[in-house]
Amino acid sequence: MVQIGQQIGYLPDERPPIWKLLLYAIQQVIVMFPATVAVAIITDFHISTTIFASGLATICFILITRGKIPLYYGSSFSYIAAVASIMGSEALLGASLNERIAVAQFGIVMSGLVSIAAGLIVNRFGKESIEKVLPASITGPIAMVIGLTLAGVALSDAASTVVGTDAEGQAILAATGANAPLASNLAWILSLVTLISTILFSVYLKGFLGQLPLLLGPIIGCITAYIVQLATGISFFKIVPESVANSGIFAPPIFTFPKPTWMAVAAIMPIAIATIPESTAHVYQLDVYVNDLAKKKGSNKIYNIADKLGLNLIGDGIGDIVSGFIGGPAGTNYGENISAMAITKVFSAYVLVAASIIAMIISCFTPLISAIYSIPTAVIGGLEVYLFGAIAAQGIAIMVEKKVDLFSAKNIAVIATIMIIGLGGQYAFEGSIPFFGIKVPCVAGAAIFGILLNLILSIGEKKKKA
Repeated sequence: MVQIGQQIGYLPDERPPIWKLLLYAIQQVIVMFPATVAVAIITDFHISTTIFASGLATICFILITRGKIPLYYGSSFSYIAAVASIMGSEALLGASLNERIAVAQFGIVMSGLVSIAAGLIVNRFGKESIEKVLPASITGPIAMVIGLTLAGVALSDAASTVVGTDAEGQAILAATGANAPLASNLAWILSLVTLISTILFSVYLKGFLGQLPLLLGPIIGCITAYIVQLATGISFFKIVPESVANSGIFAPPIFTFPKPTWMAVAAIMPIAIATIPESTAHVYQLDVYVNDLAKKKGSNKIYNIADKLGLNLIGDGIGDIVSGFIGGPAGTNYGENISAMAITKVFSAYVLVAASIIAMIISCFTPLISAIYSIPTAVIGGLEVYLFGAIAAQGIAIMVEKKVDLFSAKNIAVIATIMIIGLGGQYAFEGSIPFFGIKVPCVAGAAIFGILLNLILSIGEKKKKA
């Protein structure tokens, strides 16, 4: 490693000594862990499989990009509403948990094709081609719809007194009975403690700890739940499924395989549209950080990471396919890991490969998986209030960053219709809009309508200019 003055760091093609590499890798796992696991908990996907899939997908991404784009792949919150609509759909009533996951998996695998197609288009026509079809006036409100359609789920979980489900996710036990009013009030206390703790940690903690609010907040919530149990005798900790509890110390993840269905394709596949701007922004951020480090270290090598946007999207899509094929959620590259790399100035692709392997090993450690399964629903609800709202806020940030003209009649029309179709479909039709004999998932319907409307209005705009 080259060192100029006191400037220390590792560029993408540099490998730290083995003991440093392992420490850096463990840190990357810790950073990605809270958000990736939160997605599994919220969507009812197997936690061990989700962690394993994130590691395997990251290795595939590094191989596809030949180590030139050091990014970690993790579960994306953008897909939660679509996956939740599939997992809870009437068509799958009575189906086992694995059967419901298998249906959702097919949509996740197909969503990877959207990212791959976008990557191929960028490689062929340049990144401007994607921006014409998916301007911020579309991707921004789609992100807002994704977050806001989950508002009901967040508050429902925050008030939940549910303490367990059986191995198939069918039987429900509740901490109610004679103490129902008390249990309800205590659930709100748990969710509020978790919410406020997470917010305070995210705002005031700096450095390494500043990257872990999604881990530290729920820990405070669980400590509070334990104190409540000692004081009142009411336990909010969920019952661990027998398939996990009786697996010994080490057990392989539960792998399921996709079950083809158009219902999952229609609900999940279009969501990939919303992750493209996020993935693109991460590539641009990484390009700035890496080249700044190269310059400070006196390296003559130029890392043209921003020019590899198309390759990044292709790798992202392949990550979705790999994760979805074995039973993991859809995802994207993680901003949390980029922040950790920027703070530590460690951008080595070798570190991310090591982190992936460590994550895959951790996924087989049953006591850890059991502890995650037992987290109270009310604690998860408190976390969801913050996370789902942050998704919606990110949509606003996208439009602000791209300087979307909110006084333009065209932009107002696109944004307005996406918002109303998406939110109206969720709250009037429970997520599936009846349309000419078919049920259209609200987020997918809003995205498709917005894209078509924008294209039509853009044609008129060009003619006007001509």
